[in-house]
Amino acid sequence: QVQLVESGGGAVQEGGSLKLSCTASGRISWDLSIGWFRQAPGKEKEFIAGFFRRQNSYYAESVKGRFTISRDNAKNTVFLEMNNLKLEDTAVYFCAADRSLILSSLRRAGAYDYWGQGTQVTVSS
Repeated sequence: QVQLVESGGGAVQEGGSLKLSCTASGRISWDLSIGWFRQAPGKEKEFIAGFFRRQNSYYAESVKGRFTISRDNAKNTVFLEMNNLKLEDTAVYFCAADRSLILSSLRRAGAYDYWGQGTQVTVSS
């Protein structure tokens, strides 16, 4: 089992920045992939960024150049730094983890076994 806790959400104006954290506990292993997703009202979960195992990072086109995923392995924490936020970035942000993910499934929400509770990000004009 893996437990995930997100933090760092909040309200910010357009062009502002936020940094989200996702701290994992439980069975943390080298093959754990971590993804950040978001869900706006009435929409499905959307992949934002992720680490495939402890290797490369991947991003959705919509956030490339604005969002940065990073990690602190010693603290079992993955971060999502969000800059130049736009109105359309408003959503609940989730981190997710899975041990048996294959690379082609990294962007698919249904492929992940473990989810955090989510943190709200609201961008206003």
